[in-house]
Amino acid sequence: MLGKTAGGLFWLYRYLERSESVARLIEAGFRIALARPDIAEDEWASILAAAGSRAAYDERHGRIKESAVVDFLLRDSDNPSSVLGAVSIARSNARLVRTALTREVWESVNEGWITLKQALESPVQNRDLPETLGLIRRQAALVRGALHGTQLRNDGYQFSQLGISLERASNTARIVDMKYYALLRSGSSMVQSVSNVQWETILRTVSAHRSYRWLYGGDMAPETIARFLILDQGMPRAILFCTEAAAECLNSLADMYGRRQPCNELADKLRDDLRSVSISDIYDQGLKGFTVDVVNRLAGLSRQIEDDYRFYQ
Repeated sequence: MLGKTAGGLFWLYRYLERSESVARLIEAGFRIALARPDIAEDEWASILAAAGSRAAYDERHGRIKESAVVDFLLRDSDNPSSVLGAVSIARSNARLVRTALTREVWESVNEGWITLKQALESPVQNRDLPETLGLIRRQAALVRGALHGTQLRNDGYQFSQLGISLERASNTARIVDMKYYALLRSGSSMVQSVSNVQWETILRTVSAHRSYRWLYGGDMAPETIARFLILDQGMPRAILFCTEAAAECLNSLADMYGRRQPCNELADKLRDDLRSVSISDIYDQGLKGFTVDVVNRLAGLSRQIEDDYRFYQ
């Protein structure tokens, strides 16, 4: 497969996953702002940071204001990480690799772009926000469903899955860093004062609320939540789960091409490190330092994949 095709598939699915992740972050901010209006400004600031858009927002708007943050993250054309920006880049990549996609995948991407462009044509009012965020999630799910239901399990499929896995791992790590750590930074006295609504919102941000309750019931213990989001091997957006999936994709590509690349070693090392660490080890080393290290290692792995498979050649 040509490097440009591999890169197009990889980034198509990374940006689609990013659009859904941003929508989930907005939903989290909206829920917490309703439940705790006294901390709404800090909450929206952390949402911008988790989306990697704080500096761009500050340059454009300055003061944190809910309506401006929501509009910036949903539809600002100058923000490539906005939902509309991410879906637009995903569609451009889909057009680039059109011949490597099934008709169903292409149609779901194109129809999703048209649908969201219409839905985000004007600023979204608060009363319409939950419905709009649900629409964004459904459009992303339709594309993934078309991928899983119709795409040949070849190298193109592996690059597609690789993009999804790395984006999910990075997103969960950023959420743990920006939101979970902020709730814990003042120690146990603060933990006890945080309502279950806030802990539940963190889980909802990564589609893990119901899965967590299946496993742990109503126990919202911070250490248990951290273990679930970072080290669970059955939750599709847990960092370890996604890292294992990425390593499997890269190993499948190595088998197909008959050659292991430096990115294989990076992915295997990150997976093995996560498998061997306990939540107590993570707490001892420092949760924030751990998550920042994971984010940096994931970014390094992504760059190495681009180099090894010559995405821009």
